[in-house]
Amino acid sequence: MDRERTCCFTGHRPDKLPWGTRESDPRCVRLKERIAQGVEEAYVLGDRHFICGMAQGCDLYFAEAVLALRERHGDAALECARPCETQSDSWPAAEQARYRSILDRCDYETLVQHHYDRFCMLRRNRYMADRSHRLIAVYNGMPKGGTYQTLLYAMKKGLTTRILDLEDIG
Repeated sequence: MDRERTCCFTGHRPDKLPWGTRESDPRCVRLKERIAQGVEEAYVLGDRHFICGMAQGCDLYFAEAVLALRERHGDAALECARPCETQSDSWPAAEQARYRSILDRCDYETLVQHHYDRFCMLRRNRYMADRSHRLIAVYNGMPKGGTYQTLLYAMKKGLTTRILDLEDIG
């Protein structure tokens, strides 16, 4: 994997999205379109490897956008970076099925560590940023949480960042 051709993603889970889990909400539809555009732009700029952290919400939207990109451009690859084996165990059944479906279709699967601990998400986020030169983020502007921390880390590491502001979606 070539870091200079790798793009990773960070974004919010449904509890931080104005529409929650209602993906038919027009704002969610617009956000998914913006994510797909961001993925396409990264591809046009030369990125071929895309790393997703596989959390509910925006991460899964990103993974699905990369899979759609791969349908159009066979040389695009999706890597699913899982923080631990039990990541989706407490999710609703439909979301677990979606997660497994994405894993079944990805090109690479990386398990950052076997068992959950309070640092596994942080390790997953740093794994992604350390292997990428570009980050696409869906960010609500709040200075706390995993998306904020990943964005700060990526900027400190000098990654090119593109922020999709939730305020611009509504």
